[in-house]
Amino acid sequence: MAHDAQHYNLDQKFDFNAGIKKSIMTVLIIGAALLAIGIVMAMLGGGHHEEGGEAAGHAFHWYERLYANLWINNVYFTGIAIIGVFFFAIQYAAQAGWSTPILRVMLSLGSWLPYAAVLMIVTFFIANHDIFHWTHSYLFDKNSPEYDSIIDGKGAFFYWPMEKGSFPVFYILRMVLFFGFWVFFFNKLKSFSYAEDIQGGTGYWYKMRSWSAYFLIFFAVSSSVSAWDWVMSIDTHWFSTLFGWYVFSSWFVAGLSAITLITIFLKGKGYLEMVNENHIHDLGKFVFGFSIFWTYLWFSQFLLIYYANIPEETVYFIERLSSDVYGSFIFVNIGMNFFLPFLVLMTRDAKRHGVFLKLVCTLLLVGHWVDFFLMVQPGTLGHNGGIGLMEVGMFLVFGSAAAMVVLGGLAKGNLIPKNHPMLEESYHHHI
Repeated sequence: MAHDAQHYNLDQKFDFNAGIKKSIMTVLIIGAALLAIGIVMAMLGGGHHEEGGEAAGHAFHWYERLYANLWINNVYFTGIAIIGVFFFAIQYAAQAGWSTPILRVMLSLGSWLPYAAVLMIVTFFIANHDIFHWTHSYLFDKNSPEYDSIIDGKGAFFYWPMEKGSFPVFYILRMVLFFGFWVFFFNKLKSFSYAEDIQGGTGYWYKMRSWSAYFLIFFAVSSSVSAWDWVMSIDTHWFSTLFGWYVFSSWFVAGLSAITLITIFLKGKGYLEMVNENHIHDLGKFVFGFSIFWTYLWFSQFLLIYYANIPEETVYFIERLSSDVYGSFIFVNIGMNFFLPFLVLMTRDAKRHGVFLKLVCTLLLVGHWVDFFLMVQPGTLGHNGGIGLMEVGMFLVFGSAAAMVVLGGLAKGNLIPKNHPMLEESYHHHI
């Protein structure tokens, strides 16, 4: 380590003190209270019969809305967690130097993965019939009036090698494998990163580079397939060849926003002295650029289906655009996730100032939750959905729980990888 970076405290640790914990717990308690009120209101107000659609004659129950919310937040926060590991791996695969002082921030998001895995698998076992139409066995019975040839044709993707409509072995296996490997790669990269602090040398950097490459190949496949499994299979008749990319881009913007917010938060608390406005600018450029990438995919998916006029695909947008419940949220989605970040972060200065980035990244974290809300609720709840106290409460509970876990993970080791071979390069980073 050369002389320039020496006057920084490279053994700095994040002190996850009682004050910060108290703030997060306050949000969690407010969220839990709103969630409880929302559930009680739904219990008192629910139970009417739906009209039309697949669910004709089906009485709506309050817990269906609870399950749909659990699923939205599971998928959303799982995505943010895995994006942390993904972005960390990208830095090594690309041999990037600029990002060295914030590597641990990226990696810390992965701390949520083991919790996400348990929540996801448990929720699926409790709520599968209320979230996924394809889990009903009568759809695969040729003698049943409810028989559905399209879902029957896709049945093997969920049930192989068992009989269709029995137990979705293949589906569960994928879920367990994806989480298993994600947690494995996260722990592997984390152990190398902390070992490098003790041992020094370039050996661990090379190890992390090759393990990052393996992870990225696995992530490329698993992120797409998990998007089909966990989100697209809710609307079983509908499909989009772009969907894996679309979900990834939404996750990515949310993950980048979380990384940026944590970095600015730490900087404000006097940590990460090495991080200067050039590093912040780079994070701002990523958030700006990938918001546009998300919009491009959103529009491509919409446009392809619209001008090809494929009836079985247009239904997805017609359901949402013509709905009293969801129609307005489509415009909220585009406004929060494209127009606002685009206009606010357009100038160079805006990307270098914490104030603008805090505003935009907070909006984006809410905005991309709205994106997942629009992907999940119309297919699970029909016109019984919407954003109320239950949604807000659940989002706050998940968000604050994830913040506790992530910051707790961050506090366990040094904030800066002090023996990273490119520390010096990052110290002189200027754009």
